[in-house]
Amino acid sequence: MFQKLALSASLALLGFGLWKVGKLAVHRITSPLRNIRGPKSTSWLYGNMKDIFEAENSVLHEQWVKEYGPTLKYQGFLNIDRLFTMDLRALNHVLTHSNDYQKPEQVRYNLSQILGEGVLFVEGAQHRQQRRIMVKINSNNVHIPTDTSHQNPAFGPAQIRGLTEVFLAKSIKLRDVLMSVSKDESGNAKRTDIMAWLSRMTLDVIGLAGFNYEFNALDANDKQNELNEAFSTMFSAGRDASVLPMLQGWIPPLRAIPTDRGRKIGVAQKTMGRIGRELLRDAKAAVMASQGDGKNGVIEKSSMQGRDLLTLLVRANMATDIPDSQKLSDEDVLAQVPTFLVAGHETTSTATTWALFSLTQRPEVQTKLREELFTLETETPSMDELSSLPYLDAVVRETLRVHAPVPSTVRIAMKDDVLPLDTPFTDKKGRVQTGIKVNKGDPIFIPILAINRSEALWGPDAAEFKPERWESIPDSASHIPGVWGHLLTFLGGPRACIGYRFSLIEMKALLFTLVRAFEFELAVPGSDIGKKSVIVQRPFVRSEPDSRSQMPLLIKPFQRT
Repeated sequence: MFQKLALSASLALLGFGLWKVGKLAVHRITSPLRNIRGPKSTSWLYGNMKDIFEAENSVLHEQWVKEYGPTLKYQGFLNIDRLFTMDLRALNHVLTHSNDYQKPEQVRYNLSQILGEGVLFVEGAQHRQQRRIMVKINSNNVHIPTDTSHQNPAFGPAQIRGLTEVFLAKSIKLRDVLMSVSKDESGNAKRTDIMAWLSRMTLDVIGLAGFNYEFNALDANDKQNELNEAFSTMFSAGRDASVLPMLQGWIPPLRAIPTDRGRKIGVAQKTMGRIGRELLRDAKAAVMASQGDGKNGVIEKSSMQGRDLLTLLVRANMATDIPDSQKLSDEDVLAQVPTFLVAGHETTSTATTWALFSLTQRPEVQTKLREELFTLETETPSMDELSSLPYLDAVVRETLRVHAPVPSTVRIAMKDDVLPLDTPFTDKKGRVQTGIKVNKGDPIFIPILAINRSEALWGPDAAEFKPERWESIPDSASHIPGVWGHLLTFLGGPRACIGYRFSLIEMKALLFTLVRAFEFELAVPGSDIGKKSVIVQRPFVRSEPDSRSQMPLLIKPFQRT
């Protein structure tokens, strides 16, 4: 009996797989992308994906642009054609029509393994509802029209102004910790992984700002915080480029097959889920306790005070004068916890890591920045004071341009369409095309990093870290369809990052505090630092391939004369 069931299941799985492969083959034959020029596939299974994975982020794409022009195609997994374009008009069309261009199913599955099924996972009407509710709640219940909600994201200026003291307090705490852990027994600077400490600091910040919860990650000394350990496990597992995890993204029944990668991610997800449930339970208890006995359990939206995201969501869900359509279920609220834990701390810690790396490679920039930072007499500046420092702003912008934490993303066409173009291209048959025809199901690659350092947009020195370029940016760069700073770093359109202001001020608070306190040097040659992307661009030491992501620095206290 068991053998018959196993045989039936195997045949059903085989049939599903053959149907899926057949469907993909038919799509490839009929897709208009087949007529676009591009590199040859190097693998019947991986297409060009393994080459991209093994190369430095965006370098291969930039080589292809030089060879084939700004609009090309390459082969994804199972040799499915992927559209790649640097054309700003086409990219703007994709980003602003988010309902017509959504994340592919396999990408959503892989994201859910790390980010959960929160606002970054859902699509269509569900995404609009979740985003609208979070924007509305975090904007003190001011109505924001759906089509412009990306212009007034959660954690707007008023919220960030109140949170700046949290950013600075945790930055100062990190400074004090580094004063001791970055020295050996003789008092000399020793090799210190700054990324690990920045990750702890930003985890503590998102704990307070997102959930009114103290993770105390900076108090852990050499012991890894369990949540940080869970993140590290998932990001390490995400670097696995083996066949089965990729197939599981394409063929859902294969997800039932146990793998070591799946086991590690599962354990990490349980840790995050348990902590998320504890945070939700504590937030509910705190909201009820804050009402007092005289309220008879009635919670009004006028009582929505508190600056952390989770408390605001819980208050809205428990409010008796808010319609159900403006509430999230407990499951939806819980789904936001891993999303904001990862997005709210991993991106900022990674970006600040690359900022400090850049300062080690340009000592004169580090010195110039430090001189500007000391023009403020206080060690706890306000948000407005941090924002008044032009060179600090330029260093942050240039870091997010050259080292965008998320280097790329992918969308899939939900209907047949034509992408408008600024620059026509010539296809394989020699025909000049003034638009890009796409069929439903065609994937479109969004080259965030390649756009950010495009020579056509930024000039011949586009790959260099040069904060001075922000004194006068090229007119061509001003047309990049990003939500902030003439960059694609935070994307654009309705799915632009809702927390970009949060990240910017936190990053400025960190650099303000640390660069005033320390001089930073790289502990290995600059050429030994590489990048690998698992959602975010994490650094690694090339000569230590078996080690986890890291950024080893020598950190010396700065003596001001």
